[in-house]
Amino acid sequence: MTENLKRETLALHAGYEPDPTTNSRQVPIYPTTSYVFNDPEHASNLFALSEFGNIYSRLSNPTCDVLEQRIAALDGGIYAYLFLQDKQP
Repeated sequence: MTENLKRETLALHAGYEPDPTTNSRQVPIYPTTSYVFNDPEHASNLFALSEFGNIYSRLSNPTCDVLEQRIAALDGGIYAYLFLQDKQP
C-alpha cells in the first residue's frame, strides 16, 4: 500500500493506524522509561531478541517504532533503526 502514497503522506502517516478506541490519528507519546514483563520467560525472550517488545525506553518504545517505520517507508526499505543519544552539557 505504501508504494502508492506520496512522500508527504508517508512522512505523516506511515507506521501507524488510527486508534480504534479514540479514533486518534496522531501517534501517542508514551512518557515511560521502563516496561512490565508478563513473567520471567517473557523478559528472557525480550532480552534474547526472540520476541518483539519493549524493554527500556532508550532501547525501544512505541513512539520510536512508528518513526522507524516511517523512515523505512520513505526510503522504500523494510526496516529502519534509530540510534538515540543523550547529550549532556
